[in-house]
Amino acid sequence: QVQLVESGGGLVQAGGSLRLSCAASGSGRTFNSYAMGWFRQAPGKEREFVAAISWSGGRTIYTDSVKGRFTISRDNAKNTVYLQMNSLKPEDTAVYYCAADAYLGTILRLQAQMYDFWGQGTQVTVSS
Repeated sequence: QVQLVESGGGLVQAGGSLRLSCAASGSGRTFNSYAMGWFRQAPGKEREFVAAISWSGGRTIYTDSVKGRFTISRDNAKNTVYLQMNSLKPEDTAVYYCAADAYLGTILRLQAQMYDFWGQGTQVTVSS
């Protein structure tokens, strides 16, 4: 079982930056055995994939709309995954969720239903 707690959301002007953090805790498997992902959900829209990172941090993947602006990273010693968001746009406004994927294969997965544990989310609002 993994508990995830996001932080770092807030209100920022377009063009600004935010850094989201997701701290993991729990028993059983260690944090560094999970791939981690970030998802977001805007009002009236479905939850969508943003980025994912392998257990080692050696592989990452991003949705096209954030490539070159967002960076996912992790610090396994701190049981934390990060999402650095630069050049923010109003369309980035959403609740951002981190999630843990217990799958032990090498593929980074984009589908929300594949992830096993979720945080409660943190609101990001980008004003124009």
